[in-house]
Amino acid sequence: MWLQINPRSSIPMYQQVIDGVKSAIAKGWIQPGEKLPAIRELAMELTINHNTVVKAYAELEREHVIEVVRGRGTFVTQQPFVPNAEVRIGGLRESVLRLAIEAYHLQIQDDELIGMMKQALDELHGKNRLGGDES
Repeated sequence: MWLQINPRSSIPMYQQVIDGVKSAIAKGWIQPGEKLPAIRELAMELTINHNTVVKAYAELEREHVIEVVRGRGTFVTQQPFVPNAEVRIGGLRESVLRLAIEAYHLQIQDDELIGMMKQALDELHGKNRLGGDES
């Protein structure tokens, strides 16, 4: 399955669902317009309470990552609209700064941190370490 939940993680399960759906979309495992599993179906597959999936789907819908079409199901948004984009970009900048500060305290050099970021982006886009596509 494309989504894994770790019940021992300090990250709340609903947040793991949110992060998993966003990651699967970013990696191209789920395409815009693709139907997602129904709430009860996903809850059963992940062996979690269906209210956890309800909460995650509600947040994903609020963020315009998914859309619920009554009577048809839940789908990945075709043309995502990013609400509060400026605020969220500001939050992302703060996260990057915190990452840079943490790297400093771990004595990680700037070029090594940038390399880590490039590696993460390559992983996200399905490229291997040599820069080619994984096939």
